Amino acid sequence: MSNPSDDGLAGFGYKQELERTLGNFHTFAAGISYISILTGTFQLFYFGFSFGGPAYWWSWPMVFVGQLMVALSFAELAAHYPVAGSIYNWSKRLGSPHVAWMAGWMMLTASIVSIAAVALAYQITLPQISSFFSFSGDSAVNAVILGTALIVFTTLVNAWGVKLMARINSAGVFIELIAAVLLIIALAVNITRGPEVVMQTNNTGADQPWGYFGAFLVASLASTYVMYGFDTASSLGEESHDPRRNAPKAILRALIASFVIGGLILILALMAVGDINNPEIATGGLQFIVLDVLGSTIGTIFLLAVVVAITVCNLAVQSASIRMMFAMGRDNNLPAGKHLARVSPKTKTPVIPAIVSGVIAVLILVVNVGQPQIFTVITSIGIIMIYLAYLLVTVPMLVKRLRGQWPPPKVEGTEYFSLGKLGLPVNILGVLWGGAIVVNLAWPRREVYNATEPYHWYLEWGAVLFVGAVAVVGFAYYWFVLRHKSGVLADHAAEALPEEAAQ
Repeated sequence: MSNPSDDGLAGFGYKQELERTLGNFHTFAAGISYISILTGTFQLFYFGFSFGGPAYWWSWPMVFVGQLMVALSFAELAAHYPVAGSIYNWSKRLGSPHVAWMAGWMMLTASIVSIAAVALAYQITLPQISSFFSFSGDSAVNAVILGTALIVFTTLVNAWGVKLMARINSAGVFIELIAAVLLIIALAVNITRGPEVVMQTNNTGADQPWGYFGAFLVASLASTYVMYGFDTASSLGEESHDPRRNAPKAILRALIASFVIGGLILILALMAVGDINNPEIATGGLQFIVLDVLGSTIGTIFLLAVVVAITVCNLAVQSASIRMMFAMGRDNNLPAGKHLARVSPKTKTPVIPAIVSGVIAVLILVVNVGQPQIFTVITSIGIIMIYLAYLLVTVPMLVKRLRGQWPPPKVEGTEYFSLGKLGLPVNILGVLWGGAIVVNLAWPRREVYNATEPYHWYLEWGAVLFVGAVAVVGFAYYWFVLRHKSGVLADHAAEALPEEAAQ
């Protein structure tokens, strides 16, 4: 039998090295802070509104239903495979080593890009709170300065240890949730129109070849960019108590709570803003609405809560990146894997992945100075790669189901989250949704990938070109270099596998 203190980790071929200190709320907080409603909605409301008008709100429940299909499948996986680097390790046990490596490569690359993308949200909020945070007259330069400061902070916290990270993250999530509820109440008591406002399109489909449907597909990217990352709750599985039971609940609770809170904030903001046709809504976004409705003093207090949300969001995104890098490193599936998988005996944390992810994220930020449009392309590509990584889990899982190979054998005496007969239709819907959203995200639109001059064809087709390049280069490196030496490093291998090795 496996040692109960490692939750069956030896059955996956690994020894317990990370410190198990996280409780149920910690894992829930990790998932909800990655999604980070206050970060995503405040960062992207202007985008959805400008392309789809108030009716863009309908993309929020649409994306939720699609992502719920994925999250339900992930909840089953989290119960069976409570291992760090969730997407990578799930794919490894569902598909071939090549598919698993691509899932990990896509997710890791996208997560590091996301660290930089989230850090840019400081620029949208901090200068509106105080001119003190305007260190440069060039907004792109100022964004890099503020973003770099945030990344340095989250890198130091993640390197210090999971206990400190969890405490800051949980406190930040608590503040974010309280602020979100208070914001909902504050907007609700200031409404000036009814919920029928979400039927207004503001004539945004006039210039679209498919009419408003085309405009809505573009505007829906604002919701698509927000509602992901719930798998982070499982990526901390090796540092959580009873992860087989807690992680599935944390994944679903994080997504559902984010949907409810975010949906209410969005619709109440549309109902409360003074002039729904004010052009500043399409540029200033939710920040403008909050200040417009609640005034500068109260509005600034809520914007401070948004800053807290951005901070813990970046903390969670980097934490997930570190676990992915650690998980792939100990399988010798990354360059210098031995060093990336080293756990500090003092902090019980992979310190080198924290530093590497932070440095790369800052370098990506610097791209924003010379050509901000390229950064927009890179950010969008990062989101696409995350959804592709999800597909590299849900598709192999569907194949297993159709072959009658799912669910795998259970460890005796252990409770597992199960969809039962609903598993197959949920899995099919999750795959169809994932495929559709990748197509919509990657579709070459000038208004998304090359919105301002100078216009370049390679920017408009940036998603297709760059994602293809990342996939080809990554797979080639794995095929010709890594696959010949892939395998659990001796320093991280379990001393003896239990009889009931995990399937």
